[in-house]
Amino acid sequence: MKFKFTEKKVQVSDELREYAEKKIGKLDRFFKLESEAFITFGIERGRHKAEVTINNNGIFYRVAEVTGDMYASVDSAVASIESQIRKNKSRLAKRLRDGALEREVKPSVSYAASDEDEQEFKIVRTKRFPIKPMSVEEAILQMNLLDHEFFVFRNQDNLGIFSVVYKRKSGGYGLIESSD
Repeated sequence: MKFKFTEKKVQVSDELREYAEKKIGKLDRFFKLESEAFITFGIERGRHKAEVTINNNGIFYRVAEVTGDMYASVDSAVASIESQIRKNKSRLAKRLRDGALEREVKPSVSYAASDEDEQEFKIVRTKRFPIKPMSVEEAILQMNLLDHEFFVFRNQDNLGIFSVVYKRKSGGYGLIESSD
């Protein structure tokens, strides 16, 4: 597993980094292929926050835990991610096509250049990623794993048309499809 650390408003010791690598590295046994772990340490209102995101070939597992101790935050985050993986791995295996967990996806992220001119609609970040064909169920599962409000994909059940699933405020999910 590859690790990438980020620190927000805090300096972490090498001991803490090694501890996080050891704990999060144990999750590698769930994956067949090499994974990446992005760990962000921060302090918010005097509370220690550990945010862990694991990318396993396009399937993301993400959790943020806030406790009074950074080590406890790491432990709690690892336990939560392990629970997510166990819960969703069987669901993925049942519902999705073969090879869904081994798919290779490399998203690229770019940032918009800063512009001195004041604009009415200022874009501060641009994110590019491949839009993959998948079922609506897989898209909802991926959206929930990322803890996002919406997810963009190509609907393999409907001729690969551009689609968006989203969480409705009244509960449930919505689906937006292009008419092309």
